[in-house]
Amino acid sequence: MPNEDYIYYGDLKNSPYGEKTKEQLIGYAENIFNFFMEKDVKAVVMACNTTSAIAYESIKDKYDVKIYPLVQSCANVLSLLEIKKLGVFATPVTINSHIYSREIHKYNNEMEVFEIACPEWVKIVESGMEQYESTRVCVKKYLDLMMENKPDKIVLGCTHYPYLRNILSDILGNDIFIDPAIIFSNYVKYDLEKNNLLNAAENKDDEEFYVSANPVEFKNAASMFYELTDVPKLAEFLTV
Repeated sequence: MPNEDYIYYGDLKNSPYGEKTKEQLIGYAENIFNFFMEKDVKAVVMACNTTSAIAYESIKDKYDVKIYPLVQSCANVLSLLEIKKLGVFATPVTINSHIYSREIHKYNNEMEVFEIACPEWVKIVESGMEQYESTRVCVKKYLDLMMENKPDKIVLGCTHYPYLRNILSDILGNDIFIDPAIIFSNYVKYDLEKNNLLNAAENKDDEEFYVSANPVEFKNAASMFYELTDVPKLAEFLTV
C-alpha cells in the first residue's frame, strides 16, 4: 500500500508482551490506541499476536476506526488451507488463550490445531543470538515437540519468530512454515479497498515512528526489517 501514510508505535518500555497479564496488555493497548486517535488515523493494525489474542475483544468497540487484529484477520484464510493438522508456535500468553484454535474452528472445526509456547524465542531474536549453537538447540527442542503431532503446516505465531526462519528451515525445510504477516497484509489491503478506505491516489507516503523507550536502540534493532532514516520519537505513557 505505497500511497498510505503510516504511524508506527513500538512499546519497548513494556516488552516483551508474551508474559504480561491480561490487565496489563489491555492497558498498554488502550494507551497506544488513544495515542493513535490523537493522530486522527483511519485504521489501526494490531500487528502483535499477543495483543490480538488478549486485548482486542476488550477494546474493539471503544474506537470509531477500522481495527485489524492479526490472529482474527488471518484465521479465516488459515482455515481454508487444504490440510488436516496445523501447528502454531507463539508466546505463552497467546498459546494459553488458544486464540488460534478457537478462531480457526469458527470456520473449520475439522482442522486439528496444535499450539506450543516458545518463551525463549523472542529474547533470542531481540538479543541477536541466532548464530549461537545454544539457539539451534533451543529451536530444535520445540520443533521436535511439535513434530510429534505430525503437522502439515506450522504457523510462526509471533512477529519475532520469522527471524529464526534460517534455523527453522535448516532443520525442517522451508515449505512447512507460514508467516502470517503475509496473509495479514494482503487481508488489510483487501478490506481497506472493500470499505473505500484505501488511498488509491499517488501520495507522498509519510512515515512516523514512535517508541516508549530506547529510541536509538530501536533504530539499530529495526534494521533487521526496515532502515529508518531518523531516530524514532519518544512517546511514553503511564505504566499499567
